[in-house]
Amino acid sequence: MSYMKEFTKGLLKENPNLVMLLGMCPTLAVTTMAQNGLGMGLATTFVLVCSNLVISLLKKVIPDTVRLPCFIVIIAGFVTFVSIMLDSFLPDLAEALGVFLSLITVNCIILGRAEMFACRNKVLPSVLDGLGMGLGFTMSLIVVGAIRELLGTGKIFGLQIMPDFVQPMTLFILPAGGFFTLGCVIAVLGVITKKKPRKVSCDNCPSREACTKLESKESA
Repeated sequence: MSYMKEFTKGLLKENPNLVMLLGMCPTLAVTTMAQNGLGMGLATTFVLVCSNLVISLLKKVIPDTVRLPCFIVIIAGFVTFVSIMLDSFLPDLAEALGVFLSLITVNCIILGRAEMFACRNKVLPSVLDGLGMGLGFTMSLIVVGAIRELLGTGKIFGLQIMPDFVQPMTLFILPAGGFFTLGCVIAVLGVITKKKPRKVSCDNCPSREACTKLESKESA
């Protein structure tokens, strides 16, 4: 198993947001600012890594009949820890994320990786899978949030970028702007990562000689 592959697949090739289209609710809700996207992404990454770690360690202990409830309890424990930390040290960010911070518990990205990967693989690959998926999710939130914040307010991470004479487009910090921006980012990524069709050639085919003889017989 390639550890690097397990880590990098979530960044672009299997990006949970932009390729698998998971976690759409927090993506659209909290990305009015790049800072909010960063906070949500890092919180989700922490929960992903920790829950994958624990679930991989306990995969032989957890009965199949109560697998999903056990996963949710484990995930909810880490979400509670993150919520307490943010409330204590970053109350403004916690308030901005609101209910979506608690809803990380039922985020389909985390449950999906727990069900499809962590409970079937060893600890290190599970941790790398969670880290890669989390960072891919974080990057997509930052990109969408930065675009919406720039076009909607003229700022990125609270810093004024656009000159004062440029009028911000308030549409981009509204729900409609979120859908439009996310759709454009998904489309651009699709164009960038589109695989070129493989050229089919007989040059290296082991049956080339046999095919050539057969064609000669048919033409005769």
